[in-house]
Amino acid sequence: MERSTQTADSVRLNGDLTTEQEFLVSPDALNFVAILEREFRERRTELLAQRKERAKDWDSGWRPQFLEETRTVRESNWKVPPTPTDLQDRRVEITGPTERKMVINALNSGAQVFMADFEDSSSPTWENCIQGQVNLRDAVAGTIDFTHPTSGKQYALGEELATLVVRPRGWHLNEKHLVVDGRPVAAGIFDFAIYLFHNADALIEKGTGPYFYLPKLESHLEARLWNDLFVMAQEELGLSRGTIKATVLIETLPAAFEMDEILYELQDHAAGLNCGRWDYIFSFIKKHRADPTCTLPDRGEVGMDRHFMRSYSQLLIKTCHRRGAHAMGGMAAQIPIKGDPKANEQALERVRADKHREATDGHDGTWVAHPGLVATALEEFDKVLNGKPNQLDVMRDDVIVSAEDLLRVPAGDVTEAGLRQNVNVGIRYLAAWLAGNGCVPIDHLMEDAATAEISRTQLWQWRKHAVQLDDGRIVDDELVTTIFEEELGTLREFLGDGGFEEQLFPRASELFKELVMRDGLVDFLTSFAAPYLP
Repeated sequence: MERSTQTADSVRLNGDLTTEQEFLVSPDALNFVAILEREFRERRTELLAQRKERAKDWDSGWRPQFLEETRTVRESNWKVPPTPTDLQDRRVEITGPTERKMVINALNSGAQVFMADFEDSSSPTWENCIQGQVNLRDAVAGTIDFTHPTSGKQYALGEELATLVVRPRGWHLNEKHLVVDGRPVAAGIFDFAIYLFHNADALIEKGTGPYFYLPKLESHLEARLWNDLFVMAQEELGLSRGTIKATVLIETLPAAFEMDEILYELQDHAAGLNCGRWDYIFSFIKKHRADPTCTLPDRGEVGMDRHFMRSYSQLLIKTCHRRGAHAMGGMAAQIPIKGDPKANEQALERVRADKHREATDGHDGTWVAHPGLVATALEEFDKVLNGKPNQLDVMRDDVIVSAEDLLRVPAGDVTEAGLRQNVNVGIRYLAAWLAGNGCVPIDHLMEDAATAEISRTQLWQWRKHAVQLDDGRIVDDELVTTIFEEELGTLREFLGDGGFEEQLFPRASELFKELVMRDGLVDFLTSFAAPYLP
């Protein structure tokens, strides 16, 4: 039933709760969230406002440099504290939403780390957010199990488990189901605080700890906000400073200019940085939105071999290892292709090449989206590591990266195939997201919100600047509308009218097209579409 919980301190919870979920939102737990929300609400609001102001600067032609005011941080010698034992070896990290079967399979996958995700691979329905916390609580307790409702297949934890790391939602998102003093709480604070409140003691008792991935940061000041939040949360719960460890996803272009500073601001809580490469491409497009000379080619052509991407990846390795932090590689989104051994082997070969590059460059580990890729990724890192748990000793002093390197726009064609792919994938992903699924297999890839963000921002950028296709046609309103109609018609024909309507494709197409055809670029698809979620 729907509960409305009101405390004397104006903390109101609105949302459906099962008996199993009620313990998560006890008065003490909600009070903990409220304490953190009240303390950091205004700073978060100010930092989000700074993002908007800086976006105006970008639109006016400003381009970033490495910060002069933090030069001493970059040039002085300092290191982050050593990471805990169970985070020393991060060769392969598997990622996915906090769905119950996924949690079990990921922990059993043979990967060293499981990143349980409340962000881009999770559609933030209230049920997903609150039940995800139940699933993680049960995983930490070692009691999680699952029986498939139709097949009857049973799932349970094995003996060798991945280390659990949790990704809360980014600073830009709210959790509308919890209101403090008349305003919704920051979604990231909600995800972080509920998990920490219910699991910190149990994690410590088991010899591990509360570990987090931090998404979408755009500055070291945003990292400072997380650090101050960690300090206060630990004090409130009686935990030693530094108990919390955090790895930051460098997945925005501004953050690439402040890697040293981000690690420095996290102080005792810093564990490493990660190349969040799909969101990084999305950020690159978004920041250059007003510049017609900065349009990217088809997204399939923007790989890690491009100069701006390789520069960012190698700078991350150099920065992390100089500071004693782990440098994590990017996602392999491929999933096994059943019934086609040749196509499956070709997909695995692409994964091998990608992971070979990461390992030989000096990364300490990498991401995969499916258990079927763990062995392939692990093999490539094992070849290079030779029994070591990481590559913190690989300093990469040969890497010299300038602002120009990070800002160099790759050359390449925009094609009708690329245009259609962006429309098709964007509609299909958003339809699944609106239905409550944020981790979606599309064309043998496990897609999350980052792919949809690249797709819609590329479409917007190409239309906004009237980009010319390789066949000479201009991307204009008429062409975009035609492609939308044709791709939507193909989906309708494949699914039939009933399935087409049931799977929310009409609404998804309407919303996705609105984002593409707007005069201004919306910052986040997920924020724009969130009101349509329960």
